[in-house]
Amino acid sequence: MRWLSLYARSRQVPGTAAAVALVTLVVWALVEPGPADPQTAALVLAAHVAAASVGLGGPDVTLERTAAIRWMRRRAAHVLVIGTVAGLALLSVRTVGVEVAPGAVVVRDSAGLVGLAALGAALFGAAFAWTLPTGWLALTVVVPTPGGTVGQVLKWMVFPPGTTTSAAVAWALFTTGTLVYSVTGPRR
Repeated sequence: MRWLSLYARSRQVPGTAAAVALVTLVVWALVEPGPADPQTAALVLAAHVAAASVGLGGPDVTLERTAAIRWMRRRAAHVLVIGTVAGLALLSVRTVGVEVAPGAVVVRDSAGLVGLAALGAALFGAAFAWTLPTGWLALTVVVPTPGGTVGQVLKWMVFPPGTTTSAAVAWALFTTGTLVYSVTGPRR
């Protein structure tokens, strides 16, 4: 159990937990009951994932690469935990009567966003892992929605839960990001 507490500290879990809790409290305080807004859900999930993405790398990446520890499973588990916590934190505001988005949208969006963060960590390092999910969110919010499949691919975060193309994009991002990050680890 000691390794888990050391791992959590090296991955800045206490600070991340505080940030996720703060964002969740702000959502609870500011979002009024009413129809679900997928853009709000995407924004909150992107904030959760961005806050947690700094923990996708430790303080010394070189040390991790030379350690006699099998990092692949730990990295994959870390990505899964980030996605799960991000989604559960947003779903927790349901207990007080505020539904930001349907559960299927939250699961889909948190999976896709955490996959983007994992891919960002592998490509740019943990310090900049937040850039891919934040950039895709900006694209989703700012760019007008093109019609058809292109719109469902580009703006997968804001489509209804039954949209097959959006779900396929999110799960492809999750799978690709998790696999690449698990195998390669964060960039130096």
